[in-house]
Amino acid sequence: MSLTEEERHALVTYKIEKANKTLEQVKTIIPLEYWEMAANRLYYAAYYAVSALLLRDGFSVQTHQGIIHVFGQNYIKTNVIDGKFGALYGRLFSLRQTGDYGDTFDLTADDVMPLLSPTEELINTISEILVK
Repeated sequence: MSLTEEERHALVTYKIEKANKTLEQVKTIIPLEYWEMAANRLYYAAYYAVSALLLRDGFSVQTHQGIIHVFGQNYIKTNVIDGKFGALYGRLFSLRQTGDYGDTFDLTADDVMPLLSPTEELINTISEILVK
């Protein structure tokens, strides 16, 4: 399915708004100490922002692994976005997998809290790129 420029722009705007709303959910969940849920929402906040960027630039990716790969190849390796955000995105994905599917491991504040500020920075960085 092909999108018009207007449709693409609207969807990109929606995704970046969703990234910011999801980040706000994380901030609401943290005081409850639901670390698996917080890790999930952190990943999805970053996911929505990264997918907005890919969509804006015409990439069509069907899987989470595919998004990680395309993001790395086209934005991290080319220095469009700082490499620390590639590592962060991969870490968020791994943490989300552990929190959602790991039956023998519980996440803690030490796992999640150090990722909050960098995730917010990633979303802000992508937002700035999208405005250009």
